[in-house]
Amino acid sequence: MSALPQAQTPAARPRTTEPGARRPVVSVVINNYNYGRFVGRAVASALAQDASDFEVIVVDDGSSDDSLAVLHAYRDRATILAQDNRGQAAAINAGVRASRGEFVCFLDADDWWSPGKLSAVVEAFRREPGVSLTYHRLQPTLVDETPTSKPIPRTLCSGDLAPALMRSAGWWPFPMTSAIAVRRSAWDAVGDIPEQFRISADAWLAGIYPLVGHVAALPDTQGFYRIHSNNWYRATDDAAMLRKRMTHWQAVVDATNRFLAARDLPGRLRLNDHFPYQAAAARLDGTDWRRGLGLAFEGLRFAGEPNPLRRARDAVRTARDLVRGDRPPAFQDTAR
Repeated sequence: MSALPQAQTPAARPRTTEPGARRPVVSVVINNYNYGRFVGRAVASALAQDASDFEVIVVDDGSSDDSLAVLHAYRDRATILAQDNRGQAAAINAGVRASRGEFVCFLDADDWWSPGKLSAVVEAFRREPGVSLTYHRLQPTLVDETPTSKPIPRTLCSGDLAPALMRSAGWWPFPMTSAIAVRRSAWDAVGDIPEQFRISADAWLAGIYPLVGHVAALPDTQGFYRIHSNNWYRATDDAAMLRKRMTHWQAVVDATNRFLAARDLPGRLRLNDHFPYQAAAARLDGTDWRRGLGLAFEGLRFAGEPNPLRRARDAVRTARDLVRGDRPPAFQDTAR
């Protein structure tokens, strides 16, 4: 088997388009790390799109399983790049750097798309020139692809989300990586994803792009989110996962504030406005009924959930758990 091309660093090879080369409308960027058992499904779903003008780029982030052997079978229909393990953000950055499309769609190697996804994304971008990010719901599935639970996120948000994000510490019912697409001009304005996001790079995409342009939510479910032991989706969180989420939320707030400061943009995010963070802290620390009711009132005013019924439900559940003294099981922290 011939060696796969190495993904290049920004200093080594900036993104260029050869003179006279046709530029695809859409670039699909798939990031993979040790998902040899899943990545073929992801690549095949991207290649099976009903759109007519797109490219597929897969970046393997130093996998030690059979991922490269699986990807080798697609080398004639997709660009396959390999790099040393540097994390999800670095893999996505390398893929975008190698791409040429006017719009960029992201796909995690353990997920897959419906055939009409790219066409729907292009239509949304064409319809609203001021949109920097489009997204759709994903249908959660078990490892064997059996659907489970309802499509996520439940609440869809469109338009100018920046004012609400500034009041919610950047939290909203945001989509995951495989549902997100961005306009190339917006990516060029924002820049690469900071490589501190070795996992959960979608937090940067969903947190920054609504601050630089509008958002368009597609009404239909256009992909599938595979639930397994290596991702964030949980029916309930133990203490270790709550601590992991809090650390992640803190890092996202800090990164967003650095972005705002570096571009001399007004406003800063405050963790005090981040209701899920405050609720997680209260669950870990334990609290009395007064604090539980206080958090419930904060939840009712939380700008991060625009749907009033879901906002009320979340507030009531938080108060109920805290008033009853429910605390997460103190499982050993196995977070990566």
